[in-house]
Amino acid sequence: MKTIESRIESQNWVMDTWVAVSWQDFLDLADQPELQRGKFYYDQNLMRIELLPIGPLHGHDNSVIARTISLFATLNNIPIMEYLNTSFRHPQVRECQPDVAYYIGSELKLPPRNDSPVDVTEFDPPTLAVEIASTTLNDDLGRKRLLYERLGVQEYWVVDAKLGEVIVFAVADGGSKQIPESQVLPGLGLKVVLEALERSQREDDGAVNRWLLEVFREVK
Repeated sequence: MKTIESRIESQNWVMDTWVAVSWQDFLDLADQPELQRGKFYYDQNLMRIELLPIGPLHGHDNSVIARTISLFATLNNIPIMEYLNTSFRHPQVRECQPDVAYYIGSELKLPPRNDSPVDVTEFDPPTLAVEIASTTLNDDLGRKRLLYERLGVQEYWVVDAKLGEVIVFAVADGGSKQIPESQVLPGLGLKVVLEALERSQREDDGAVNRWLLEVFREVK
């Protein structure tokens, strides 16, 4: 029987492709210490592990999006919980690790404070999932989008870091459709999100934050 290491090498999984594996093999790989820096996805007996280096383009856009959402929710008294790089799991079925995820609103069954993947059969799935796409755009818009539909999120954002675009999908009735504005954060216009990303290319974070605070106060 092949070892996990030899199967990884033979399947060339490091090329960030979807590979057919069993759920148990997926769990075995996720427990490997040398793979802790990877992002893990599993759906319909297919696994994807992303190990590409994360550079400033991806990292800073992730920060800008997270701060924009957090500041908007704070100023509008919207209950919100933010989770960075957290795994959400439907045991035996699927798993994902969005760049950032949010529980938005009250009366949600939130996960406990521990280091285990969030079991969405015991706790609510996140309301909003966000993927920052610098090298994974086609997959974020394709198979991952289907994964998030099946996971049960209400809204899914894909941020095209190279083009500075944000694509928003509403998820309902087992499918998703592109929408012009967020529905889970009503009042947060995508024009503001896009301008925050654009400003972040030429201004420091403090300046962008002050601009966002001014815009959000005007909206209120």
